[in-house]
Amino acid sequence: MWLRKLSVLNFKNYTEATLNFALEVIAFTGDNGAGKTNLLDAIHYLSLCKSYFNPVDSQQIKQGEDWFMVQGEFDRDGQTDLVACSLKRNQKKQFKRNKKEYSRLADHIGHFPLVMISPNDSTIVTDGSEERRRFIDNVISQTDLHYLDRLIAYNRCLVQRNSLLKQSARGGGLDKGLMEVLDTQLVETGVPIFEKRQSFMEAFIPEFNRHYLFLTETAEQVSLAYESQLTNENFAELLRTHLDRDRALERTTVGIHKDDLQFSIHHDMPLKKFGSQGQQKSFLIALKLAQYSFLHQQKGFKPLLLLDDIFDKLDENRTRKLMQMVSADDFGQIFLTDTDAVRINRIFEEINRRVQVFSINRGTVS
Repeated sequence: MWLRKLSVLNFKNYTEATLNFALEVIAFTGDNGAGKTNLLDAIHYLSLCKSYFNPVDSQQIKQGEDWFMVQGEFDRDGQTDLVACSLKRNQKKQFKRNKKEYSRLADHIGHFPLVMISPNDSTIVTDGSEERRRFIDNVISQTDLHYLDRLIAYNRCLVQRNSLLKQSARGGGLDKGLMEVLDTQLVETGVPIFEKRQSFMEAFIPEFNRHYLFLTETAEQVSLAYESQLTNENFAELLRTHLDRDRALERTTVGIHKDDLQFSIHHDMPLKKFGSQGQQKSFLIALKLAQYSFLHQQKGFKPLLLLDDIFDKLDENRTRKLMQMVSADDFGQIFLTDTDAVRINRIFEEINRRVQVFSINRGTVS
C-alpha cells in the first residue's frame, strides 16, 4: 500500500499544502515547531480517523479558521482510493472514501493500516494500564472490525453498570434485575475481547522478541506478558463474587477493562523501574515493529510506517540497525521526520536507499 498524494487545508499550522510522494522513503525536515509532525498526524487521520496526539478534533483547525480538511490518495494493487476527512467547528466530522461518506467511522478502520513510532510512546511504559490496553486495542481493531464493535458495546455497558452502582450507594437500593442484565451483557462482550487479546498476544510476542533481539544484538532477557483477571477465572462468577466490593467502591472492579501488559527486564524486573532509557526506547520500538509485522501478516499487504523524531532518541548504532531493518523488503512506504536534512541523506546513503526529502518551514513545504 502506498500513499501517493497528501493535501491539507487549514490543518494545524498549515493554510494549504499538497505533497506528491514518488519514493518508498519520505522525509520531512526542518526546525522544531515547523510542522513536520503535523504532516505525519494528517496521514494518521486518513488511516485511523483521528489525531495520534490530540483527541479533540476541533483543536486541529488552524487558528483563526472555521474548518480543516485532510485528503490523501492511496494506491494498492493498482486501485486508487481517495480518502478525505473534514471538520467544521461545532459540526460532526465527515469522513469519505471515494467521495462516499461513511455512516460509521469504525467502518473505515483497517482499510489503510498504519504504525506510528513517536516520542509520545513512552507513556506506554510510564503511564497506567489504560495506555497499554489502548495499544493492544489499536492493533487488533485494524484487523478485526467486530472487535471494535464489541469494545464499544462493552464500554457502554460498563458505564451503565457503574452508574447503577453509584445510584445504589446513594440509598436508592440495587435493581438486581437490571444488574443481572448488565452483567450478562458484560460477559457476552467481554469474553470474546479477552479471547481475542489472548490469541493476539500469542502471535505478537514472538515478533516482539525477534525485533528486540535484532535492534539490541544482546542476550539480555526481556519479556512481554498479557495479564487478565479472566485468565483463570469465570467472568460471570467474578462479577457475582465482587458485587459487594463494587457497591462499596461504586465502580466495577473486575473485567477486561483491568487487563494489562507486563514489561520486564533482567528476570522479571519491571522495565519502568529497572530499564535504562535506551532499553525502554528499544523495547518500545520493538513493540511497534512487532505491531507492523502483525498487521502485515493479517492484512496481506504492507502498512505505512511513520517515524517521528526517531534519530534524536536513539544512539548511532541503534539508529543504523533500525534503518537497516525498515529498509528491508519486509517493510513498505516509510515517512519520517528529522531536524537535520544532512543526517537523513547520510544515513540513507550508508544503507544505499533513496529518500525523498521535503523541507518544512513554518507550515510551508518545499
